[in-house]
Amino acid sequence: MGDSEPDSPQLSDSWDKYWQGSQHGGAYSAGGTSHPVVLGFWKEFFGDNRDKFKDLSVLDFASGSGAVIESATSVFGKQVPEFTCIDISKSAIQSLLQRYPNAHGIVADVSSIPLQSAQYDVVTSQFGIEYAGLDAIDEAMRLASPHGQLAMLIHHRHGGIYRQCAASADAIRQVTAANVTPLAIAMFDEGLKVVRGADQSKYKAAARKFAPAVRAMESVMKQYGTGVADGTILRLYRDIRTIHERMQNYDPAELLEWLRRMQTEIEAYAGRMQSMCESAIDARAFEGLCRRVEVGGFEFARRDALVVPDRGEPLAWVLLATRS
Repeated sequence: MGDSEPDSPQLSDSWDKYWQGSQHGGAYSAGGTSHPVVLGFWKEFFGDNRDKFKDLSVLDFASGSGAVIESATSVFGKQVPEFTCIDISKSAIQSLLQRYPNAHGIVADVSSIPLQSAQYDVVTSQFGIEYAGLDAIDEAMRLASPHGQLAMLIHHRHGGIYRQCAASADAIRQVTAANVTPLAIAMFDEGLKVVRGADQSKYKAAARKFAPAVRAMESVMKQYGTGVADGTILRLYRDIRTIHERMQNYDPAELLEWLRRMQTEIEAYAGRMQSMCESAIDARAFEGLCRRVEVGGFEFARRDALVVPDRGEPLAWVLLATRS
């Protein structure tokens, strides 16, 4: 695996926290965006070029958990094309390579990639390139070979995924503002002391302080539904209740460490949702991006919105272009 370090340590650390959390499975969905329409886009893209892709090299921008290579694998099976995957997070690349050991991994900022120009037949991105800013499209074009392709899904401002991310970000903000995990830690810390024979007064006081946090979680789930934030709030709510009912069965150190880790993961999840919302682009910005690709010498096969057929709801912008 290539392991060049990204230019932005602070951003890298933020994404590392997210992808490290995804491996624990506590507050994350590690598979990336898996809407059937998104999966169908990649199935059609790779399927239409199945024979040709066997001999092609693919560079995937901001790979995350490997959603694009996962889609390619569903089409090609063991004959998946040669993939090089780039992400600013070392944890993301390590996790991806555990799942797809035949891929190549590079830890780098996608706006400045340590690779020679015109190397790759196909440059892909699923909800990734926009996080680095739209200037990153210049890197994608630079790395595409003569007659190379760009195939990208980009967050659509005010589309269905955008609205879900905005709801999740707000829900997590409300839970964080209610101090759910710090108050739960304080309550369980005192409760575990009672299990070991301490007086109950401090535990009861901590439980009274925690009660408004429980109501805050219930209010958020009533407002947005129990599936908000990938079900994170519902899982936290249920887990805390279960632990509270069976407190005497838990190891104190492990219990408190779990709660602290949940706090870290929730904060990282909130950052992820906020980043999604901030990176999403509107129609004007998308057209500006497309003009930039045209100036770069590419011809478009598609430059529109990916839409949910039943509802006509946009999910993403689609950019499919070939160097002329």
